[in-house]
Amino acid sequence: MPGNTVDRWDGATWRRVLALDGAPTALAVTERGGRLEVSIDGGGPLAPDAAAVVVRTVLGLDVDVADFALVAAPDPRMAELARRFAGVRPPRLPSPFEALVNGIACQQISLVVGILLLDRLIARFGPERGGEHGFPSPGDLSLARADDLRAIGFSGRKAEYILSLAAAVRDGSLDLDGLSALPDGDAIARLEELPGIGHWTAEYVLLRGLGRLDVFPADDVGGQAKLGRLFALDERPGRARTLALLEPFRPLRGFVYFHLLLDELERRGLLNARLGTT
Repeated sequence: MPGNTVDRWDGATWRRVLALDGAPTALAVTERGGRLEVSIDGGGPLAPDAAAVVVRTVLGLDVDVADFALVAAPDPRMAELARRFAGVRPPRLPSPFEALVNGIACQQISLVVGILLLDRLIARFGPERGGEHGFPSPGDLSLARADDLRAIGFSGRKAEYILSLAAAVRDGSLDLDGLSALPDGDAIARLEELPGIGHWTAEYVLLRGLGRLDVFPADDVGGQAKLGRLFALDERPGRARTLALLEPFRPLRGFVYFHLLLDELERRGLLNARLGTT
């Protein structure tokens, strides 16, 4: 998306600053001749191994994208989406913590405004390497106060949710990595126990932070509107109808979410046609 300063794309190379092996590291990934070349600047001695894991995770390299074409084939509208964006892999955020903060930031506001808030958070608190900033870790937010987040545009409640989440991860009372071992329903229930986390945010975290590709955030108003347009509905479907429309596309309903987003970005002229990314 335009304005996203943590994931930088210049038409040939994707760049991101991450904390790898305990140190800020500039990561760059370029496609050459059908292969990905990865370079790193900074980090500790284990940074190359950590970088390989991040690249495979964030870029969805272990996902068989041909499966979605098979699931979509019986429906001509979905099959057309699958054909137009064939080969696109589902993007994933590097950690459940980042997914949670993203979800909180974007609650009840537009995606553009949510990204603006996140960019300010990154610039203020994120790790820096070579003049670029990465997403702040729970440790990076240890000295932040609610007033600091309010000063960059977060509401008081969102500031409190983000800081309490970071503190719980730091002191070990919240194990976000343990979510990966839980079934979808249990992971959602665990997330909904956290302050400020409702069903939409929990499903968003499962899709974007845990890579659960059958999860479609069914309360997402934008997702509902895009689905309604695809199926030429007279009105935006609610949660129940959204799930009913998506039932034929199990177990890859999350792929539908990403394809609808790509369709919207293409309509707005924001999609790079060569690699299907922003």
